[in-house]
Amino acid sequence: APYPSCHASTIVQTAGGELVAAWFGGTAEKNPDVGIWVARLDPKTQRWTASVEVANGVQPDGRRHPTWNPVLFQPRGGAPLMLFYKVGPSPQTWWGELRTSEDGGRTWSAARRLPAGIYGPIKNKPVQLADGTLLCPTSDETNEVRSKWRIYFERTSDLGRTWTRTEFLNDGLKIGAIQPSVLFRDQIGGDKLQAVGRTRQGKVFTVESDDGGRTWSEVGLLESLPNPNAGTDAVTLRDGRHVLVYNPVPKGRTPLKVAVSVDGKTWREVVTLESDPGEYSYPAVIQSSDGLVHITYTWRRERIRHAVLDPARF
Repeated sequence: APYPSCHASTIVQTAGGELVAAWFGGTAEKNPDVGIWVARLDPKTQRWTASVEVANGVQPDGRRHPTWNPVLFQPRGGAPLMLFYKVGPSPQTWWGELRTSEDGGRTWSAARRLPAGIYGPIKNKPVQLADGTLLCPTSDETNEVRSKWRIYFERTSDLGRTWTRTEFLNDGLKIGAIQPSVLFRDQIGGDKLQAVGRTRQGKVFTVESDDGGRTWSEVGLLESLPNPNAGTDAVTLRDGRHVLVYNPVPKGRTPLKVAVSVDGKTWREVVTLESDPGEYSYPAVIQSSDGLVHITYTWRRERIRHAVLDPARF
């Protein structure tokens, strides 16, 4: 990359079958020069293209803010590829923006700022329900001496034109939780959901819904899954199993591992992605149309690494 630091990757398979990734990059996280960069996996060469900056935080008055946490999503039915991201000086003051692409991530629309109080998916991808609704996992960090970390969910039935959201699911202190990932407990696209993600309590959180994300159970902790206050991601495979990518330690951001579960409660480690000293963090995970699992993650804040796994071997 032609910049010193990058972080917070996201990966998607487009309607045309290509893989596209994005992340934020610049001199360092929080610096005003940090923009959103996109690369595509060339299907002929199987090599990633050079990254191109597709969004930044330049304001009409010329000021520039950092950008954060891009999230790519491809809705069904030939809809444009969506790129959600955040703009602002800090997570306490940022706002959500959305761009779309009609050509699989080669060119992008102008930025559209999301309504006040709506961030879009905060780190991890939305899920699309059977009726076409996008359910976006998100969270909020308050600007207090002890910041409240609270999760909630936003939904849009018209691909980002209008929005509703739930109330906060936790008080942000007893369990400080952010950055959920959504799993399907019954069938993909169904109404029985589970969300898991990052906390300040040393464990991955869990919460469940039986009505498509409109209401949720009390937030709890998965005692078997350590979390060092670091981002995770998860996905439900087409065979019904769940895949989680996380740092399974109480402190630090190494190693980075993959775990699999049938019920979302009992998890088994199956792959170690990284175990050397350094930071390996903020994974994103999807399953492509050929059944393979694709993971991108931050490699020492210097690169984004892409790993491909065959879930038949788990």
